[in-house]
Amino acid sequence: MKPDIHPQYHMIKVVMTDGTEYMTRSTYGNAGETLNLDIDPNTHPAWTGGSQQLLDRGGRLSKFTSRFGNLGARK
Repeated sequence: MKPDIHPQYHMIKVVMTDGTEYMTRSTYGNAGETLNLDIDPNTHPAWTGGSQQLLDRGGRLSKFTSRFGNLGARK
């Protein structure tokens, strides 16, 4: 194996958007540095579920529903 090709892992402090901090091992920066997150799992819609709304103004969903809407389960 070639010497000195692997990244150096060291301890850094990660500060989340709500102010919580934790220590972790990383290749980021130098030992003891602080990584301030702009986006984290507490605030980003991808992790929190967000408020997504399906907007369809006569597009694909409307066409699908008009063509195949009667094939669903019977009530």
